[in-house]
Amino acid sequence: MKRLKELIQEVSVISIQGHTDIAVNELIIDSRKAKPGALFFAQKGTLTDGHQYIPAVIEAGAVAIVCSQLPDSLSPEVTYIQVADVSAVVGIMAAAFYDHPTKKLKVIGVTGTNGKTTVATLLYKLFNELGETSGLVSTVENKIGAVVAPATHTTPDAISLQALFRQMADQGCSYAFMEVSSHAIHQHRIGGTHFQGGIFTNITHDHLDYHKTFDEYIRVKKQFFDHLPKTAFALTNIDDKRGMVMLQNTKALKKAYGLRIPCDVKGRVFENNLTGLIMSVDGQDVHFRMSGLFNAYNLLAVYGAAILCGKDKIDVLTALSNMQGAAGRFETYHSAKENILGIVDYAHTPDALQNVLSTIKQFGQQANIITVIGCGGDRDTTKRSEMAKVACDLSYKAILTSDNPRSEDPEAILDDMEAGLTPGQMRKALRISDRKAAIKTAVSMAQEHDVILIAGKGHETYQEIKGVRQHFDDKEVLLEMFNLLDK
Repeated sequence: MKRLKELIQEVSVISIQGHTDIAVNELIIDSRKAKPGALFFAQKGTLTDGHQYIPAVIEAGAVAIVCSQLPDSLSPEVTYIQVADVSAVVGIMAAAFYDHPTKKLKVIGVTGTNGKTTVATLLYKLFNELGETSGLVSTVENKIGAVVAPATHTTPDAISLQALFRQMADQGCSYAFMEVSSHAIHQHRIGGTHFQGGIFTNITHDHLDYHKTFDEYIRVKKQFFDHLPKTAFALTNIDDKRGMVMLQNTKALKKAYGLRIPCDVKGRVFENNLTGLIMSVDGQDVHFRMSGLFNAYNLLAVYGAAILCGKDKIDVLTALSNMQGAAGRFETYHSAKENILGIVDYAHTPDALQNVLSTIKQFGQQANIITVIGCGGDRDTTKRSEMAKVACDLSYKAILTSDNPRSEDPEAILDDMEAGLTPGQMRKALRISDRKAAIKTAVSMAQEHDVILIAGKGHETYQEIKGVRQHFDDKEVLLEMFNLLDK
């Protein structure tokens, strides 16, 4: 419980109607959760306007309303706080409600199109290995020390995030590592969070359904670094052509990592195969268990951040050399009898898919690659044909299938994927909307030494069709088919 006057100390207020020396028991953005003593944020969303639910939350016992427009009729028992942008103050007030937990935690944010989950997860594993109890906020899972809580969004809403940080601080965490998505930045979900550092992985084609243009997507990502304090560090991928653009206006300490251009954290790859990477990191040769050039960059980002946090170089490299990445990221499985390799990966952007397929081609130049790929419904439609083109160009056969169609017709999504394919690409494409049948077909088509890539869902254990989530796990289906082969 907090006094309302404590919650608005760092908020720019237009007007106050009522008393601020009142008790607030709970913060809510969902009007259906209103209870006596609650404070309700009347946010304007893309589909609904929270202002229309003000009468309902007052009826349920809410004692305070944060709004951008005052209602025509004011209740004398309720305090109204008018601000310019409700979404922009939710995180700030939530941080105050939970006693500013990120002032007690060292929070490192990871942003970029690809690699966020792997980098954040490796940092979490590394720091725990080094004796620092840490928390994790990621697409795959949230962790408070060793306790796991499933994640529903890349970043929780601003209130849930501060509550999660509070739990981390109370459980003795010293660090928290989190994915920072473009949606979270744009929607102010990270408001009120004090960052010790920020990491930029890369930026490629994604989320244009939300941001509309690539320039806007870049601008939003850059905002994260623009708002870092001078006490923080900003670590960027110098080999990405927009890597240094991200740091143009930051007040934070600027550092860079890369493989091609001289920089603060320099890496050089000597070997890259299915057993892992052998590479030089800051002049030290190391064998890592993770494969692929994309993971070389991920490992450099993790190493660089750890050194900036004051960790010992040899301790960091020793611990990292034994680690695997995040669930659903280039996970490999073998059919022993048939000698077929299956790979499950989350790649859901054209660039990520190209990276994974290019890596596979390096490992097995004589192998045929059969790729199973879909695109999500109610998401960026502009990347669908690009995904299909990449799959056809770099595979022996590309099986186009469903991902999470959500409210869309799966066949319409497949039409979008096929649009723009050349006759040569179409000859490589096979269309099977049922994802299980698509995986089964890939396995039945595969010959000895072939590689099956199942891309797009990775760690996910569900498929969302017509708004309903049902259990579906690419790994389970693949292993089921492999077991039938090997019997």
